[in-house]
Amino acid sequence: MGGGRVENVLVVEDEVLLLDLVTAELEDAGLTVLQADNANAALGMLATDTPVDLLFTDIRLPGPMDGWTLAEAALKLRPGLKVIYATGFAGDAPRLAPGSLFFTKPYRPSAVIAAIAAFGTAEPPSPAVP
Repeated sequence: MGGGRVENVLVVEDEVLLLDLVTAELEDAGLTVLQADNANAALGMLATDTPVDLLFTDIRLPGPMDGWTLAEAALKLRPGLKVIYATGFAGDAPRLAPGSLFFTKPYRPSAVIAAIAAFGTAEPPSPAVP
């Protein structure tokens, strides 16, 4: 899954309105989107053969697993998975996976779409740090 084009995105967000907004924007950009509102549901999808090229996760999620921990577990299941993190809260030091990106809320969906498109180019996007 190295530098290939991103076509399938798993969006993990517990705010329903934001989940629906991001999903609609990504689908309008031609991506196939799966949704999860918590880390356990996301890991359940990743443990199957369902195609997922990129994990787009909020950091603060309900339950015992946050977005950092979700991404770490997801990368154990799928080592080549691309990751984008998002949060509206400053807090713990970021634990970015190598080659991942970080967006602070509020973000423009067009910026997320551009970042996703850049994952499929020869020049991978530069990691953003909060």
